[in-house]
Amino acid sequence: MAEARRGDTVRVHYTGTLDDGTVFDSSRDREPLEFSLGTGQVIPGFDQALTGMKPGESKKVTIPAAEAYGPYRSELVLVVDRGEFPPDIQPGIGDQFQLSQDGQSFVVSVTDVNDANVTLDANHPLAGEDLTFELELVEIV
Repeated sequence: MAEARRGDTVRVHYTGTLDDGTVFDSSRDREPLEFSLGTGQVIPGFDQALTGMKPGESKKVTIPAAEAYGPYRSELVLVVDRGEFPPDIQPGIGDQFQLSQDGQSFVVSVTDVNDANVTLDANHPLAGEDLTFELELVEIV
């Protein structure tokens, strides 16, 4: 039976949890995730964990933050004057906006709002987190 390797298109079921057991994502209630190994479509640790697996095989792996979404970086948190938002936009905690700077676009999440300021965070929501995945390689396409 073939083992998954770089360049293969794979279909995988997964459940991702945080250290406290909170499930942050799962494919179990939908179609398996399909992607090509080693092409940067998923976090590096996910790619590495699936490499060498055979169809039908399952395993549990913990991916350190460095091989997932990286460390949480405080320099990616920005406090802006509320007046910088157009009057018709009332930002709320959890809202997301797309910003552009130096020709690059990125998504920020609103993490705090008060009368004077809005705090925006450009970190990925899972930055700084070690992630545990239960993986099942469904097939190599």
